[in-house]
Amino acid sequence: MKTSNLPAFNAIFNLFSTTCLILGFYFIKNKNVEQHKKCMVGALVFSTIFLAGYLTYHFNHGSTQFPELGWIKTFYLSILFPHIILAVVMVPMILITFYHGLKNNVEKHRRMARITFPIWMYVSVTGVIIYLMVHQLFKV
Repeated sequence: MKTSNLPAFNAIFNLFSTTCLILGFYFIKNKNVEQHKKCMVGALVFSTIFLAGYLTYHFNHGSTQFPELGWIKTFYLSILFPHIILAVVMVPMILITFYHGLKNNVEKHRRMARITFPIWMYVSVTGVIIYLMVHQLFKV
């Protein structure tokens, strides 16, 4: 695979992760713990594959400058900055949340998941939006 194909590959795995997160949320709200666990493991696996592809791409390609498009660039940056900050913050949060889930520390897991889930969702969804803006809508 060429590194130029990695952004699309990464967006697909981000979308898979988002799908697993939504399904995992649905299952736990319906008290289906086993399906919830499978979905959350899937979200972690897809996010890990995404991260490997993301790091590989940026190691080989470097950063990308978004074009000067007035309010569109402002909108892009308003999504990008919190995306970057939360993407860094969420990694240990996800690992801690998973740890408590695996150890069956239900209350600690639930408490962490209430914070981790919306951050993970934001990062996952905005990752796809950022990909679309940079590589499809406003091809940089």
